[in-house]
Amino acid sequence: VQVAESGGGLAQAGGSLRLSCTFSGLTFDDRTMAWFRQVPGNEREGFSSITPGGKSIYGNSMKGRFTVSRDNAKRTLYLQMDSLIPGDTAMYYCAARRPGLGLSILADGYNYWGQGTQVTVSS
Repeated sequence: VQVAESGGGLAQAGGSLRLSCTFSGLTFDDRTMAWFRQVPGNEREGFSSITPGGKSIYGNSMKGRFTVSRDNAKRTLYLQMDSLIPGDTAMYYCAARRPGLGLSILADGYNYWGQGTQVTVSS
C-alpha cells in the first residue's frame, strides 16, 4: 500500500491550501477516508471524514472553512482549506478505513496512513 500525500506548505492567515492524498495498492471506492492533524506534544486529532459516496463530517472548528472531497476514479482524497488561521498549523495526515465501515474521526479506526504534510500558517 502506498499513500502519496502532498499540498502542504506555508500560507498567510486568511489564505488557502489544498491537500491531496493518492492511494495505491488497496481498494479505494469502498473505504471511508479521513483527515487528521497533529502538533508536537499533542495527540493526533481527527477533524473530517468522508464516505465512498461523499457524505462527510467535520470538527466544529473547521466547519465552513475546510472541505473534504474525493475522486474515486483518481483514487484521491482532497482537503480544501480556506480562511486559514495560525491555529491550523500542524502536520496533516490522510487515512483510510477497512472497507465497509462508516464515518469516524477516531484515529484507531484507520488502517492506512499518509506520510503527513506540514501546514504552517503565519499571522
